[in-house]
Amino acid sequence: MASRNWFLSAAERANPVSELPVCTSGNLAEPLIHGAAYFDRLVDEVEALEAGDHLFFSDWRGDPDQRLRPDGPTVAQLLARAAQRGVVVKGLIWRSHLDVLAYSEAENRDLSETVSAAGGEVLLDQRVRRGGSHHQKLVVLRHLRAPERDVAFAGGIDLCHSRRDDAAHRGDPQAVQMSTRYGDHPPWHDVQLAVRGPVVGALDTTFRERWGDPMPLDSENPLAYLRDRLRKADLRPDPLPPQPADPPPCGPHHIQVLRTYPAVRPRYSFAPHGERTVARGYTKAVRRARRLIYLEDQYLWSTEVADLFARALRDNPDLHLVAVVPRYPDVDGRLALPPNTVGREQALSLCERAAPQRVHVLDVENHAGTPVYVHAKVCVVDDVWASVGSDNFNRRSWTHDSELSCAVLDDTRDERTPTDPAGLGDGARVFARELRLRLWREHLDRDPHGGEDADLVDPADAVAAITASADALQRWHDTGRVGPRPPGRLLPHRAQRLPWYTRAWALPAYRLVYDPDGRPLRARRSGTW
Repeated sequence: MASRNWFLSAAERANPVSELPVCTSGNLAEPLIHGAAYFDRLVDEVEALEAGDHLFFSDWRGDPDQRLRPDGPTVAQLLARAAQRGVVVKGLIWRSHLDVLAYSEAENRDLSETVSAAGGEVLLDQRVRRGGSHHQKLVVLRHLRAPERDVAFAGGIDLCHSRRDDAAHRGDPQAVQMSTRYGDHPPWHDVQLAVRGPVVGALDTTFRERWGDPMPLDSENPLAYLRDRLRKADLRPDPLPPQPADPPPCGPHHIQVLRTYPAVRPRYSFAPHGERTVARGYTKAVRRARRLIYLEDQYLWSTEVADLFARALRDNPDLHLVAVVPRYPDVDGRLALPPNTVGREQALSLCERAAPQRVHVLDVENHAGTPVYVHAKVCVVDDVWASVGSDNFNRRSWTHDSELSCAVLDDTRDERTPTDPAGLGDGARVFARELRLRLWREHLDRDPHGGEDADLVDPADAVAAITASADALQRWHDTGRVGPRPPGRLLPHRAQRLPWYTRAWALPAYRLVYDPDGRPLRARRSGTW
């Protein structure tokens, strides 16, 4: 099976304590591109739940007043109404750093209290390394009387402000505060997966393992514990109802659930040495790349991560790396901006030195010329293996925070030429190729239904087309925007090179605070994941 070449084995997962299956088959995965599409689907699915059904979710941030559709409901209303109907609603939200640091402590607490008052149970979870976060974005919906309707959502989209954007990229009317370069309503690009089939059971297990871990919810922060006691907060998860059997098979997709959990003390009961299957899964897939690696990522930091791509580029002379990233970090300021800048500059420089003509880094703007904040975490390798998750391409996501990704391998081969771009016998697969093409059609202003794909299928032609479009738009800007705006939304990304005196302090701050290492000491010393 091709999955053996692309997916991790049980030994490679290296976490025998977890009850998570190595991989699942018979699934159906559907990309939901943009928060508006995801939120709309989420409302439909949650409102179909009946008394006794299960709604489990975990998130980095939850804004109770975030409207999921223009006229509502809000996040809090959707979840609270489900609990009031008798749905078993359980949630884990990262406790968050303080709001004075521009995080979401109050919002997460408000959502917890609102849903819990309606009969659900939403807990603030601080079982992380110092300075770390729970970054998983997961919703699991189980229909006890109709398991074929079970669905789960996993990817990069939080239940919070700024996420409800669409392909026009005008931004969410309810915006978070970001760099002023993105305007009052920052345009936002993101991707979530809707999955059905046995993988829903695996994602249910992922939630249950975290929920039932005996570590105290606020073990990392004694002050938070005291504050919670004074507020009489719920600090003990109630038992979950028995886990239903896996949903029946319903599609051609093999899905491997990849996760990051750091090495912490006290140890996670389900990952006593941490888990780094996100890093290991990407490593295995990238090492098999021969023609095209396509990334969309919020950060693309870390020399350790960049070295993986650099090695692949050096070893495979026909391999191209195409990465779509934000034009600017999401923060401004003399202290916050340089550490956010230096990590990407360092990583991109490493890749470009390995293959100067085969690394193509791009950013996105809307038709008004406002930069689009790329928050998606997507990887497609040779139109065979694809993943969508919460994890960024940096050391923090691969070792330090909790993360969740779904890697997909489709049984259905794509018959468009070239049928086997990598030449390894795997053959292009419909899911991976179509995910890449859907994203590129939007970025290039092509027919969203696929009527203009002739130059986007073959990797060599596709790279030429996407870089030519970006160069044409850049020339239009450079020459004063004379004449009609060329089609497309991509521009060549120009990494900022900081002066040496700024790098002198920004680089240590970046390594220690912004992109820390959560591996056990032995793995750090050996340079392995």
